[in-house]
Amino acid sequence: MMFSRFQKFIVFHLFSVFLVFLMSSHVRSQDLGRGFFDHGVTTPCSNERGIVATVDGNGRDVVLVWLFDHRGSYALLMIDAETGKSQQFSLPFPLGDAVYSSLLSSKNKFYTLFNKNFVEFDPVKRAFTFCRKAFPSDAMGMAEDDHGVIWAVTYPGSGVVSFNPDTRDFKDYGSLYQQNWAQYPRSIATDDKGYVYFGLGETAAQIVAFDPFTGKAKPILEDSERKKGSAFVYRDLDGKVYGKSSRGEDGIWYEFYKGEGHKIGKHHTVNIKPIITGDQGLCYRDFRDGKRIKVLDLLERKLVVEDTKMKTSREVSFDYASDGGWTMGVGASPDGKLCGGTSFPMRFFSFDPKTGSWQNLPAFGQFNALARQGDRIYFGSYGGGCLLEWDPSKPWVNTRKEAKTNPQFLAMATPVINRPQRVLACPDDNTIVLSGTPGYGYTGGGLLFWDRGKKNYTLVQDSAIILDQSTMSLVALPGGKILGGTTTGPGTGGEKKAKEAALYIMEIGSKKIEWHETILPGIQDYSDLCLGPDGLIYGIADFKKFFVFDPVKRKVVYLQEESGFGRTAGSQSPRIFVSGPENEVYILYFKGIVKVDPKTYKLTMIAESPVPIHTGGVYLDGRIYFISGSHLCSYKL
Repeated sequence: MMFSRFQKFIVFHLFSVFLVFLMSSHVRSQDLGRGFFDHGVTTPCSNERGIVATVDGNGRDVVLVWLFDHRGSYALLMIDAETGKSQQFSLPFPLGDAVYSSLLSSKNKFYTLFNKNFVEFDPVKRAFTFCRKAFPSDAMGMAEDDHGVIWAVTYPGSGVVSFNPDTRDFKDYGSLYQQNWAQYPRSIATDDKGYVYFGLGETAAQIVAFDPFTGKAKPILEDSERKKGSAFVYRDLDGKVYGKSSRGEDGIWYEFYKGEGHKIGKHHTVNIKPIITGDQGLCYRDFRDGKRIKVLDLLERKLVVEDTKMKTSREVSFDYASDGGWTMGVGASPDGKLCGGTSFPMRFFSFDPKTGSWQNLPAFGQFNALARQGDRIYFGSYGGGCLLEWDPSKPWVNTRKEAKTNPQFLAMATPVINRPQRVLACPDDNTIVLSGTPGYGYTGGGLLFWDRGKKNYTLVQDSAIILDQSTMSLVALPGGKILGGTTTGPGTGGEKKAKEAALYIMEIGSKKIEWHETILPGIQDYSDLCLGPDGLIYGIADFKKFFVFDPVKRKVVYLQEESGFGRTAGSQSPRIFVSGPENEVYILYFKGIVKVDPKTYKLTMIAESPVPIHTGGVYLDGRIYFISGSHLCSYKL
């Protein structure tokens, strides 16, 4: 059947309207019972954690995609590149964690190792054909040696495993290098004699040489060469392995062979042996018949394959099952809507409780934290510790640095802050404070102060607050002061140095610490703080202990070690406390909503939730909103 130009226009127009409908759709909320409601999935799609172009058993071009949603990496998707017909394969082990490295072998098998399991997928047989428990926990680097043996090196303890696809022999060598911080071994390579080398970071880079014949491993880099960041190794076509202490231009090259390494200074010619492997961003686009992947979009569920010789492209639609993106939290915007961000994919969502309509838009990074001041919303975004300002009354314009957008990019705090944990809107209607943990390999995060009037910022490092700690929770105090609660946790891949977390009081104008103390022995995180009645501060420590703090007397006036309700909700930016319309205070626990008695401080479970409460949390128009997995839910008070 032939379509006229007008008919094609109508079909295209209807399809465009349908796409807009999908991105701004109306969803009927589901009554969960007990006063709880499910308003829908915040971002109804998954994220890729490795993509390769290959062939199936019939010689057809197919695309393999590791799928990731809020549950972690949960399946492998196979898409026919010509028809879009897809098949989804469930993992042969329990869900949890995510793919950080994968490899397509020379024999057309797809490998990865995560959540303590090494797996082989055969696209010819359309099945997982090998699965074995391995030393914890996730492969950060993978390689194939000259005999076709697959190697992987794992986070967090530099564990090494090997698998021989011919003999089906799997060897787990355990941890080969010990440090007091979680190691990110991002590269691994083998020479043509079978010796193995891997580069790791982030606190202090190192290269380790491993002799699989004797089982012995030895570090190569001298202490003076071990800078922050990750070391790098690669296999050259000459049969040797080369590496240096940094992936960047700096650093002295080493040559490795037969388990030994020596400095060679500059390395002028790099001839990397082709191996189809990479981190979670792996995207191998080339099919064996000369075609290549041009676009693979899990959001719109479309695949575009181009024929570089014929200079043509073919677009097909595909489908897959998803439980929705990992949702970081939820807040209320000035226009009476609920909003927040998701991770993998990095998206912004907005829900209108009056109409039941949703918006889902691209986000500038991972919107970890948010706060409202007046008619604006401020987002703290990972990575880079970015602060953004959003005006909901104006059209959304995707954020770009040094451009007029909405949300507007204001500042970046990396490496002082990389992973935001709190945005505080101060009652002066002018100051915004951003806190969080520092960059990869660092210990101790600072504070970023944004002045709305002057449109500039001040960055305060941990050495001027509490050394080797980061601020996890913040609350405003009278007199232009803030109360901060710290965490001893370092930046990703960093070294934990502090033994106990602390509370502190800082004067906003001078940025000086007036007081600090480790008021609760042994505490590692002051998870959240909230202003309660009579000027007292309610707090949660280590996601379980409830306390009341008097900021004037600077002492704890009440402590409940065990609430009997288990763990509180909380993610990278905990929103555990929710203030109600009469200044009453609620606490979000994993299994329900608890109310605080302002006189006795007794905690009472007012509603057990039919779904787990993973993170919070805000009050709006008679309801407490929270996140369960990828779903926006609420409880009607």
